[in-house]
Amino acid sequence: MNIIERLKLSGRILIKGGVPVNASNLKQREVPAITAAEVAEAKAFFGLEKFFIFGHARSGTTLLTRLVRLHPQVHCNYQAHFFTRQPLLEALVANEEVGAWLSRRSNRWNQGRDLSPLALRAVADFIMERDARRVGKGGPGCRVGDKSPNSLLDGEAVHLLNKVYPDAKLIFIVRDGRDAVLSHRFQAFIENPQLPAEDERIRQDFIQNPEPFLNGQRSIFTEKILRREAEGWVHNVLDTERVVNVVGYKRDDLSSISLVDAQYHHLRYEDLLQDPGKEMNQLWSFLGVDPDVPGLQEALNAEMQQNPDADWQQQKAGEIASALQKGKRGGWRELLTLQDQRLFWSIAGLTLTAWGYPEE
Repeated sequence: MNIIERLKLSGRILIKGGVPVNASNLKQREVPAITAAEVAEAKAFFGLEKFFIFGHARSGTTLLTRLVRLHPQVHCNYQAHFFTRQPLLEALVANEEVGAWLSRRSNRWNQGRDLSPLALRAVADFIMERDARRVGKGGPGCRVGDKSPNSLLDGEAVHLLNKVYPDAKLIFIVRDGRDAVLSHRFQAFIENPQLPAEDERIRQDFIQNPEPFLNGQRSIFTEKILRREAEGWVHNVLDTERVVNVVGYKRDDLSSISLVDAQYHHLRYEDLLQDPGKEMNQLWSFLGVDPDVPGLQEALNAEMQQNPDADWQQQKAGEIASALQKGKRGGWRELLTLQDQRLFWSIAGLTLTAWGYPEE
């Protein structure tokens, strides 16, 4: 804080009699994890079972959300970012003064406990269940969730989720990293009005003459950006599953765990496109609802024909979006140059192989 800022602060203290609250003078603390007893307390007020959808940006989280909520007993919110983007849900109680208030022994209503984790749970529960009730999915047996890509915090998002929702189910969707980063790149071209100079030059060149970019003759990436994107995809996939193991979520691929009892389920975007009926039936069963609902498969097939993201991008920047095939599997083969493909594989090859994605 410089001398001018100090003088202004001193003036405010003299006039108002206190120190203004801002990010520079708030003392942060480690917020405790919720206990089993507190989970039971929360469920007495907010009884719907909860789930969360994570995934790298542009990996199909939105499509999965549109599909999962077709079930009459399932609702999913869009991008509350409770645990996946700053400021986090935890910020509501992270300040030491707030924590002191929530745990003050003279407060009769807290019974001498730090109510911070229960307060966080109540806030998130209310937001999700409120939305579910608005669409008529707040009754017995319903499930409600939130989808928020976790590629900004990767595995840390799983850790933060587990502190508040150790009982929730987590769904992680993975897409071939080469297609994911391509989609992310074009999203930046379409939605970001202020790109760095070199990126803006590539964007304008694509608008004026897209053909060399669409047949792999010219790259839409700089080497620095492609390397960063590849490393980010690898870290997201590996770190998310690493923390899933650390916190001890029960996986549905263990012979001793039934699908309904499991807490963690992962799937590939490409498999969802190939056989949506099979993938969604497994997912609804994982969430504990019956997939055999009259008319559900017809609704699923109809929804798969829709692409609201493509429609929006066409309206937003048709000069770019009209040249692209939205949601296409394996589009990287045409859109990445050979040099791009080799660079991405050198960074992500082991992870791509582990998830069943070929080199060529």
